[in-house]
Amino acid sequence: MLTTLPVTKFLDELASKSPAPGGGSVAALSAAIGSALTSMVCHLTIGKKKYQDVEAELASVLQKSEELRQTFTALVEQDTDAFNKVMEAFGLPKENEDQKALRSAAIQGATKEAALVPLRSMKHIIDALALAKVAAEKGNINSASDAGVSALMLQAGCEGAALNVQINLNGITDAEFVGWHTDEVTSLLRTSRAMTEEIRGIVRGKIVGN
Repeated sequence: MLTTLPVTKFLDELASKSPAPGGGSVAALSAAIGSALTSMVCHLTIGKKKYQDVEAELASVLQKSEELRQTFTALVEQDTDAFNKVMEAFGLPKENEDQKALRSAAIQGATKEAALVPLRSMKHIIDALALAKVAAEKGNINSASDAGVSALMLQAGCEGAALNVQINLNGITDAEFVGWHTDEVTSLLRTSRAMTEEIRGIVRGKIVGN
């Protein structure tokens, strides 16, 4: 499994001529790193006398952030698996019309799933950004920059996931499916960008004010 590899081995695999893991897995990994940073801010806040009033809220954020970190970690693997299934579908025989029809259907089905996996990442990233905002607002001020980097990593994951949704949508012939999910990507990107900018503002205010 990719996520059990040492970092250097994962990077070697990423840098190799193999097309997977690729951008979709990296986008999910970026989101997992962002969630991990949110968790760190919570850990560095909980138990501090100065932050007793927000301890319960940050404990709840920590639990949710850790759940999302596990979700994103799973999506690293799922994205690579989805890509491999597309490649398997392209490898099906096409010697007669029946085989061609089956191959085409398999390609379309696998490509739809390959689009939906990074779309799931995008949806979860919106939730993760909401948690990062709380960490930025109420977390240990000495970790304000970490909360900011959390948001940036999450946003990078969202932008990267969007590209992977879109490139797969280009290969899908179902116009309704493409239209619906194109609109969804646009909406999620708009929301994530606004949330990230809001968090950056909070962080900048704390760093300058500190």
